[in-house]
Amino acid sequence: MAHSSQHPLIALLLLGLAATPTTLAADAADEFFDQGQIPRLKIEIAEAELNKLRADNRNYVRCKLIENDQREYKEIGIKLKGAAGSFRGVDDRPALTLNMDKYTKKQTFHDLDKFHLNNSVQDGSYLNELICGEIAALAKVPAARATHARVWLNGRDLGLYVLKEGFDSHFLKRHFGSNKGNLYDGGFCQDIDANLEKDSGDGPDDQSDLKELVAACREPDPAKRWQRVGELVDIDQFCSFVAFELMTSHWDGYCNNRNNYRLYFHPTTKRWQFMPHGMDQMFGDTNASVLNTPGALVCQAVLTNPEWRAKYRDRLAAMVPIFSPPDKLHAKIDAVHARLKPVLMALGENWVRDNENHARGLKDRLAARAKSLEQQIATAEPRPLAFDAAGVAPLKGWYSKSESADAIHEPAATDPNAAALSIACGPSGSCVASWRTKVLLPAGNYEFRGRAKAEGIIPQADTASGAGLRISGGQRANQLSGTADWQEIVHELTIGNALQEVELVAELRATKGLVRFDAKSLRIVKKAP
Repeated sequence: MAHSSQHPLIALLLLGLAATPTTLAADAADEFFDQGQIPRLKIEIAEAELNKLRADNRNYVRCKLIENDQREYKEIGIKLKGAAGSFRGVDDRPALTLNMDKYTKKQTFHDLDKFHLNNSVQDGSYLNELICGEIAALAKVPAARATHARVWLNGRDLGLYVLKEGFDSHFLKRHFGSNKGNLYDGGFCQDIDANLEKDSGDGPDDQSDLKELVAACREPDPAKRWQRVGELVDIDQFCSFVAFELMTSHWDGYCNNRNNYRLYFHPTTKRWQFMPHGMDQMFGDTNASVLNTPGALVCQAVLTNPEWRAKYRDRLAAMVPIFSPPDKLHAKIDAVHARLKPVLMALGENWVRDNENHARGLKDRLAARAKSLEQQIATAEPRPLAFDAAGVAPLKGWYSKSESADAIHEPAATDPNAAALSIACGPSGSCVASWRTKVLLPAGNYEFRGRAKAEGIIPQADTASGAGLRISGGQRANQLSGTADWQEIVHELTIGNALQEVELVAELRATKGLVRFDAKSLRIVKKAP
C-alpha cells in the first residue's frame, strides 16, 4: 500500500516484488492504522435500542461512541456481525459493525464511514487481519486496513478487538476512484450464482449484472466463454486475488469455500474485481496447494484458460518475495506485539502470555508457509504451451527416466544434423527408458511429432515396443526398430478436459540398440477442429 505515510514493512516488501501496487491517495486513516495509538472505545446503547438489537441483531440501532474518554460521536448506527464461527450475541462478546453516517450525515471516524470491531474468537493472535491486509495491498488486491482497539459496551469491558475498515464509499473511492459501481456481499458460503446482497451502487438492482457474469462463466464453448469472461472480469486483478487467497491459505475465502468476499463492478473499466474478507483463519494449512484449480465458478472459468493460467503462475512467482524469507513479516509481528503490550498488560498477564504464544505460533506458520511456497513454485506444473499461428508449439524441458539400471541417456549433439536426445541399451539386454516433458493442453485434438533415428534396435517381445512417441499412461501405434535413418514419428492424442497436464514420452523399449530423437523437431501440433 503506497501512500505518503508508507509503512516500513511495505517499503521493504516493495523492493522484492516485481509488480508494485497501485498508489492510493493518502487519507486521515493512514496514520491511524499505521502509527496511531490503540484507541479506547466505549459504546453506549440505550436500553430501548439494545432490546431492538436483541430482537433483530442484523439491523442497525442507534448508539453513542466515546473515543479515549475525550471525543464523543452521537447517533451512530450499530449492528452485530459474524457468521457461524465468530458470531456472538450482544450480551456476550459480540463482533460489531459501526456505521458513522447512518443517522448523522458526513460523520466519520478517522475518515472512515464504516468500520468493524472483530472479536477475533477464531484468531488468538489478533494479527491475521492486519498482516493479511498489508499482504493483499502488496498483491494489488483491494483490502481493508486493520488495527486494534480496547472496547467497552455499556460499561462492560470486552477486552481487545481487531478494528477493521469497512467496504464503504470511502473505501471504494480510495481504491477505484468511484463508489458508483455495484458492490456485492458474497454472504455465507455462496458463489456468484446465489442471490447476493447488493450493498451499494448505482447499477441495476435486479442482479442482471451478476447473471451476465454467471452466464459467461457457464458458456459451454471455451473460446466464447473466455472471450466473454475476459470482457467482464479484470483478469490481472483476479489472478492476483486468487494468488493472495491461496498463498495465505485462506481456506474460508472465495476460491476454496465460496465465502468471505466482496465483488465490485468498476464503473470505468466495466469489469468485476474481487476483494477478500474474513481473514481471521489464515496460514492454517502451511502446505496448502497454490497450483490446484479451486472449484469456485470464476476460478474455473479463468484458470482453465491457458494464457490466464500462465499469467497466474507469473503472479505467484512475483509474490513469493512477500513471504520468503519470512523475516519481514516476523518483524512486523514483533512491532505490532510491542505496540499491543501496554494494552495487553492493562488487561492482565493472561492476555500478555496468550498473545505471545499465539504470535509465536503465527511466526512459525509463516516460516513453514514460506518454505512450502518456494518448493511449490520450484516444482510447479508446466506452463500452458504457446502455439504459433500455424498451431505448432516446440517442446523443451526434457528429463530422463529409466526402469532399467544400465540404460544410457545422452543429451548431446551426437549427429551433425541434429541435437539429439539419445537412449542406448546397456549390457543387461533389457532397456525401458525415455526422455519426458510435461505440458498443459486445453481441450482439443493434437499430434505429438518428432524425428528419430534407429541404430540396431531389437524390440522387446511386448506390443508397442522399439522406439517411439506416446503420452504417459497411453499406448502407441508407432514403432521404430532395426537401423533406420531420420524419419518423422507421429502420435495422435485427444484432450477432453478444459485444461489437462500431459506427460510426453520419447522412449526406447528394446533388448539392444540405440535411438536418437531430434530435440529441435519434437513438437505438439494443434489439429483443426
